[in-house]
Amino acid sequence: MDQDGSGGRTRLCVLYAVHACALGFWGVNLGAVLKAYGLEHIVPYAFACSSIAAFISPLAMGALADERMAPERVLRFLGIGSTIFLFLMYLAIQRGWGAGWVLVFTQIHALWSVPTFGLSTSLILSRLKNPKEQFGPVRLWATVGWMAAGIIISSVLHADKSVASGYAACVTWIITIAITFILPEKKRLELPRARRSIKEVLGLDALPLLTHPDHRVVFITSGLLNMALAAFYPFTVLHLQDLGVESATMVMGIGQISEIITMLALSAVLTRLRLKWVFLAGIGFGVARYALFFLNTSSSLVVGIFLHGFCYTLFFITAQIYLEQRVATSMRARAQALMTLMTSGFGNLLGYLGIGWWRMGCMQDGRTDWPKFWAGMTLLTVAVFVFFAVAYKGRSRDTQETSRLV
Repeated sequence: MDQDGSGGRTRLCVLYAVHACALGFWGVNLGAVLKAYGLEHIVPYAFACSSIAAFISPLAMGALADERMAPERVLRFLGIGSTIFLFLMYLAIQRGWGAGWVLVFTQIHALWSVPTFGLSTSLILSRLKNPKEQFGPVRLWATVGWMAAGIIISSVLHADKSVASGYAACVTWIITIAITFILPEKKRLELPRARRSIKEVLGLDALPLLTHPDHRVVFITSGLLNMALAAFYPFTVLHLQDLGVESATMVMGIGQISEIITMLALSAVLTRLRLKWVFLAGIGFGVARYALFFLNTSSSLVVGIFLHGFCYTLFFITAQIYLEQRVATSMRARAQALMTLMTSGFGNLLGYLGIGWWRMGCMQDGRTDWPKFWAGMTLLTVAVFVFFAVAYKGRSRDTQETSRLV
């Protein structure tokens, strides 16, 4: 079977779309659901659970996918656990089992689910003959899936504040697991290996990637930018609700429109511009997004949400392609896992907890001073922009292909 044929790419697109839909069903409106069930005080901690999980599972799963087991089998295994514990998490919310049980199930679910999207990315990239040109059009289907989840939650299920969104995510996860059985085949090179060390089992042998100056700046910037991004999903929905915006989950999907536009143009952008300017453009859109949120009007929030897609794609999707092009084949799943560790781990943990505390400092008479809150996020993103502009040099070009990327 031609792993890069149109039929094969269609199945990869379907996997991305359904997988992202499963994540989008609960990831966008979790804060609103917790608030509706009297658990608003644990919103930062619930989102931080994914960050704690990112310190434990992605590197080990990346190493397993690189060396011992086909990535689709690992994804299937993780999908089963994600489905079970996501169901228990939302059951605990619905039945009022208390904040403790909700956080326990949220944390266990995160251990299973956090590595999955990076793993999907790795196995999809490995099946494309020319990732630089082909990945953008394939990846946009994940955006379509995420957007579809928001529309279904708000317009079909009317579950912006309901646990029904979580149960819908469980059903979608089951479909995702089924799709892993029909992915295009990819031959794996079986090499005899000595018994692996604990370092290899945990995937920690990916850490030397940080010694490369370009890699190090990209990884660190990804973590720092994700600290600021941690404010977007938990608190934009709450801000929209405070402004009286109905169907807030669907409104959040506006950001995916710009994401699709950027995905379609990404190949041309990467071909014509230095990678540094693409990264800086992504961070710059992040600055503009939060600056618009600072204006504290429903229209400015909608425009800011629209800009989010440019920020996310130009930086984070470009970073995934960067790793696929510049890291040895045997290390790519671990490189993507290390990126997950820096973003979902360090970035999100510091972001969710720090921003949760920052929001508490922005509360007045039980209400959030949103202009003050978003002013802080704007300044943080500006600092990330300055850091990357100064630190990234585009050096140590190892191959002719690498030179074209830098």
